[in-house]
Amino acid sequence: MKNILIINAHEYHEMAKGHLNQTLTERMIDKLSSSYNVRTTIVENGYDIKEEQEKFKWADTIIFQTPVYWYSYPAAFKKYIDSVYEHGIFYHGTETYGVGGLLKGRQYMLSVTWGAAEKVFNSPVDQPFFDGKGVDEVLIAMHKTQQFIGLKPLKTLSIHSALQPDIEKVLADTDKHLEEVFSLSQNY
Repeated sequence: MKNILIINAHEYHEMAKGHLNQTLTERMIDKLSSSYNVRTTIVENGYDIKEEQEKFKWADTIIFQTPVYWYSYPAAFKKYIDSVYEHGIFYHGTETYGVGGLLKGRQYMLSVTWGAAEKVFNSPVDQPFFDGKGVDEVLIAMHKTQQFIGLKPLKTLSIHSALQPDIEKVLADTDKHLEEVFSLSQNY
């Protein structure tokens, strides 16, 4: 794993201006650039479809830095996926559904920000909304999209209470996660 593509998928809303997702994107660039070749895309700034497809072909790992809007990707990022994930480049048809991904051998990491507190996951008794499901179970559509094109998951980074984050804790948790997933040296 030498080449990493980081996609900041934030979509601006008055109550969610994107500062946290930008901070996380910048932190990842800062921490990963000393050991890896890093390229980025900020979806909201626009993109060229063919250039994005080439970035995916170049990357060994893709990091999706995204807020969770209604338990999925923001609309602008969903449009990005619909445009960039082209048949014949990212996947092809097969007799067995879901095994035609053309990006095999690559990995992805979801790095998500939620308004929801961490305690609402994994606890069906105290917090029944998610029926005891964990973060990755709630994000199944995000994971299946990447699986469909052949990517393998790395451990998800999930940041909670994003509307009022404890930024020092968020950065410390991010650093710890990156160290674990990418085997970085502890030179922070």
